[in-house]
Amino acid sequence: MINFILVTTGGFLGSIARAIISKRYNNRFALKHFGTFLVNIIGSFLLGIIINLQVQTSVNLFFGIGFLGSFTTFSTFKIENLSLLNTAKRKQALLYISITYILGIGMAGLGFWIGRILS
Repeated sequence: MINFILVTTGGFLGSIARAIISKRYNNRFALKHFGTFLVNIIGSFLLGIIINLQVQTSVNLFFGIGFLGSFTTFSTFKIENLSLLNTAKRKQALLYISITYILGIGMAGLGFWIGRILS
């Protein structure tokens, strides 16, 4: 039961953090979906760190699975790309997809490396 509480509490807080960042940064910069981009990149970096820190199961359930699982958003990212494609903004969609995946994997790798140093 405690595992369920840890994941749901982390998820609750992660989704609130994502909503705040998305509301603040979406539609403010040239990249219309900058808030979603930001949470996905930050989340990739932080999860990379957590993986190598070998944290306790309870910390991983709360922060890794719960908080970061709801903080980052794969589904919103996909819907935003479909929206760009449907409005004939193919170059922007391609750029958004490319930068998110390349930088996301890079930041996860950087976090993984930092986590290894810290552990």
